[in-house]
Amino acid sequence: MGDNTVSEKVPGESPLFRAAADVHVDATPLQVYSVVSDLGRSGDWSEECVGGEWVEGEPATVGAVFRGENHREKDVVAWAPVVRGSWSTRSEVIAAEPGATFSWAIQDSAGRAQESVWTFDIEPDGTGSRLVHHFRMGAATEGIRGITAEMDAEQKQKFFADWGAKLEKDLAATVKRIKDVIEGEFKS
Repeated sequence: MGDNTVSEKVPGESPLFRAAADVHVDATPLQVYSVVSDLGRSGDWSEECVGGEWVEGEPATVGAVFRGENHREKDVVAWAPVVRGSWSTRSEVIAAEPGATFSWAIQDSAGRAQESVWTFDIEPDGTGSRLVHHFRMGAATEGIRGITAEMDAEQKQKFFADWGAKLEKDLAATVKRIKDVIEGEFKS
């Protein structure tokens, strides 16, 4: 993969966002999986998630629900009416294949999985693993609809471009931090 991409689609088309970043990690796929599927540790590497806890189901299994605690600084896409400070989200695990993939979808306020999906894909890569972190948003989520409700078409286009650039930067930083965490834990 090696590149980060964000959809150039116009608002209203799907997907609204699509981004990915990848990194080689000097650890086995199962070792990588054991770390990235432990969402409570997200604060060790995420740009916004500072931690959280499993609130339903068997942790890290399909159907389990995680409440993430998040924080966003004031200067992030500062012109847009996005959430600032601290807030929480609920996410449902939608794929959990040890050593291969771990994926979750952000829930709406009624507890339904939205088309806001975060994924870690892992595959063998030489003596280690290739970790790919993906984000995809198909239809606009409750949050995105709220953020863009008062925007005209030009403002929406700017928001989607600016937010897409933020996602690319965040994913690249996240995979680098995950690599550092994992390689620190599983030194050969």
